[in-house]
Amino acid sequence: MADQETVASVQEVLDKLRPFLLRDGGDCELVDVEDGIVKLRLLGACGSCPSSTITLKAGIERALVEEVPGIVEVEQVF
Repeated sequence: MADQETVASVQEVLDKLRPFLLRDGGDCELVDVEDGIVKLRLLGACGSCPSSTITLKAGIERALVEEVPGIVEVEQVF
């Protein structure tokens, strides 16, 4: 796991995005941050939604890369 400051920053961004996921019946869980890669588990409706890849890459990944120094990618874990 990455340093606590990075993890806290990632969690802060996820908390800002969470209301949008919850509105559609989904959520996400931070699993790990390693070598600039954030590993997330999509929960609820997000786990089975056909648009989840778009949500993950165009939404969550873009926000994290822009707002948290050192983050380069987001991967979904199952």
